[in-house]
Amino acid sequence: MLPPSALAPLVEASVAAVKNRVPHFVPPRLGFILGSGLGLLTERFQNPFCLPYAQVPHFAASTVQGHAGQLVFGRLCGLPVVAMQGRIHLYEGIAPWRAALPARVLCRLGIEALVLTNAAGGIEADMQPGELMAIVDHLNLSGNNPLIGPNDESLGPRFLDVTHLYCPQLLQRMRKASCARGVPLREGVYAMLSGPSYETPAEIRMLRLLGAQAVGMSTVYEALVAHHMGTPVAALSCITNLAAGMGALLSHSEVTLASAQAGAQFCALLEGFVQGF
Repeated sequence: MLPPSALAPLVEASVAAVKNRVPHFVPPRLGFILGSGLGLLTERFQNPFCLPYAQVPHFAASTVQGHAGQLVFGRLCGLPVVAMQGRIHLYEGIAPWRAALPARVLCRLGIEALVLTNAAGGIEADMQPGELMAIVDHLNLSGNNPLIGPNDESLGPRFLDVTHLYCPQLLQRMRKASCARGVPLREGVYAMLSGPSYETPAEIRMLRLLGAQAVGMSTVYEALVAHHMGTPVAALSCITNLAAGMGALLSHSEVTLASAQAGAQFCALLEGFVQGF
């Protein structure tokens, strides 16, 4: 399904509902979208307030285990922030523009940057579950794009340059946080496929030839719409398993478990990223 010719009214309706339902609303300076098993970052928020997606107009429900399906407002290292605890995926039967709509709402709430996180399969042979990888570029192999359809010029341009989609300044901040907190950090290219089936061993061999280091089923659409709206983007993958054909058979429960086990380093890195923002 294509988006309506004017997306901005849908975004504004969602923003108005959020502001009305969050007590003593303070515009967040940073937004986070937390992937499978990574919602534990919100446990570090001071004075958190949770708003279920069901209470926000035009938000689709998150149906995946490990995705709580709520917005969490609070302060992280003293900074006002908001996090999507769980995201909506293309494979849930949601149109790409609608799956990415919550990211647009975070941008309209006033954030200065959007930090995307995901659980991903590792493609490099020396990767280990629990490692963190800063995304420096992506391969969109999902067969779709959230910007397809009528373009609402009030949100962004029809044709979008994505050379610096993953903001170099935010990447440098992530590197500094890695050094300051003693958290090892890889860098690499993330490949998005549609899911929900995991990739075949042949597809993983293809992705390796194309230059990808990690693979998953999310993140790219949110990065595109945030960049479309002029919001700087940083992105972080938690490597939860070796990709198909490189290790054991894959299961979602093992993905969420590996994310949780990497939680301490994941949270430490992002707290270092936030500090002094």
